Amino acid sequence: MRILAVCGMGFGSSMVLRMTIEAVLREAGISASVSTSDISSAKAEPADVIVTSAEFSELLSGMNIPIVTVKNYVDKNEMKQKLIPILSK
Repeated sequence: MRILAVCGMGFGSSMVLRMTIEAVLREAGISASVSTSDISSAKAEPADVIVTSAEFSELLSGMNIPIVTVKNYVDKNEMKQKLIPILSK
């Protein structure tokens, strides 16, 4: 399983997303690879799931993979509620 954390520049926010995703995955006992990307490169990156903000999810629409939209990048409960059901499919 490959999860891609996407933000505008691929540095700050996506790294925060990555840490939150990894914490949630650890707690759930799910093994996955989590990488970061900027919005410009995201469509070319191999991934099974993308996690990003509402603003960027609109720019990534049309891809044939699930896009998880989060409001608070550090909220593990929000991440768990939105990401785990997608990974369980």
